[in-house]
Amino acid sequence: MSGQARSKLVILGVGDDGAAGLTESARRILAEADLILGAPATLDSLGPLAARKEVLEPEMAQALEQAKAAGEARRPVLVCGGDPLFYGVARYLRDRLGKDAFEVVPHVSSMQLAFARVKESWEDAYLVNLADRPLEPVVDRIRTAEKVGLFPGEQRQPAHVARALLDRGVDYFRAYVCENLGSPDERVTQAELRELATMESEFSPLNVLILIREPGRPDRVASGEGGRRLFGNPDDAFAQSRPTAGLITQAEVRAMALARLDVRPTSVVWDVGAGGGSLAIEAAQLAGLGAVYAIEPEAEDLALLHQNVEAFGAGNVRAVAGRAPEAFADLPDPDAVFIGGLSRRFAPLIEAAFARLSPGGTLVVNVATVESLSSSYQAMKRLGAPVQVWNVMIARGVEQMESLRFDAVPPSFLLAATKPEGPRG
Repeated sequence: MSGQARSKLVILGVGDDGAAGLTESARRILAEADLILGAPATLDSLGPLAARKEVLEPEMAQALEQAKAAGEARRPVLVCGGDPLFYGVARYLRDRLGKDAFEVVPHVSSMQLAFARVKESWEDAYLVNLADRPLEPVVDRIRTAEKVGLFPGEQRQPAHVARALLDRGVDYFRAYVCENLGSPDERVTQAELRELATMESEFSPLNVLILIREPGRPDRVASGEGGRRLFGNPDDAFAQSRPTAGLITQAEVRAMALARLDVRPTSVVWDVGAGGGSLAIEAAQLAGLGAVYAIEPEAEDLALLHQNVEAFGAGNVRAVAGRAPEAFADLPDPDAVFIGGLSRRFAPLIEAAFARLSPGGTLVVNVATVESLSSSYQAMKRLGAPVQVWNVMIARGVEQMESLRFDAVPPSFLLAATKPEGPRG
């Protein structure tokens, strides 16, 4: 083919059932090919074909040279398992040959089949291959996920993964081990994590592990996280309710709010609408000789608050079961006040809290909607103190497959006002 345009390499996905599971168009591509590259097992699964079959080298650098040389053939095809762009060879070749050098004809991936077998959607799942990464950061990411899809790899069978999760307090998932998907000996095993942890060597190396969070189960505090930082601890260091876990004051927002509150060692702090207590606990760690009053009306959140206080050893947090502003009546005057949550009555809370605030103290309000921002801003302007406002927009880097992407934290607004010291005598 010297002097002629090189042929495009077709990268064709094949399932565990080989030729039997291919579409008519995929079969036609193979029938018209004059060169087919692939792993021995995949080539064997295709049955007899007119094309010359060539075993693809397992070393990727050598496989790349084979793919380059395949362009000299009239109709070259490279076959691989499942979706070539989902943990497949096409991703490697794309970055080295360029997108114009090949075409991709995908097959259903084993991950897609696994989620189909357990009848769960997978577009919102955390997906990861454990074969090429440490387990610790993966477990921390699993801790707050609703659905998880794992390729355990030959070195980490499902029982090993289950024990690692249980050792770190993650016991609130139902597990499904999906083996040999698409082949005659396909099998799906459903188990609790504690059951799965005892099932050594019971599964084929070709398995996918699916984890589905059990309804209504709260996250447990991440091992070793409690009290590690004075403030800005990761969100998953705190026990949270489901499905409202995202309502915690995010770590970055917490850090900004505590900086504006100017919490001192002897400060008295009010956390109004404390929820699970993430801000109250970190304020208490800054005010080691002071006290933090965590005001929360909901019984479920108060239970989480007590759990988090115990985990962090924050003995100077006082839980106040009640609804503000009525709950302010028996509290000592604060040096700093934080108001958060989803209340629609921010204006009366702001006015009542600011009236009790000690001179020189700061009030910080965190709201999530434009409507709450508007009403809170107008209420704070009436206080007679300068008002500062921030629109907090944060995106956190997350590894998904082999790529880095950014997950946006829900945007929110911070407002702050400091009470004048007043005339000095």
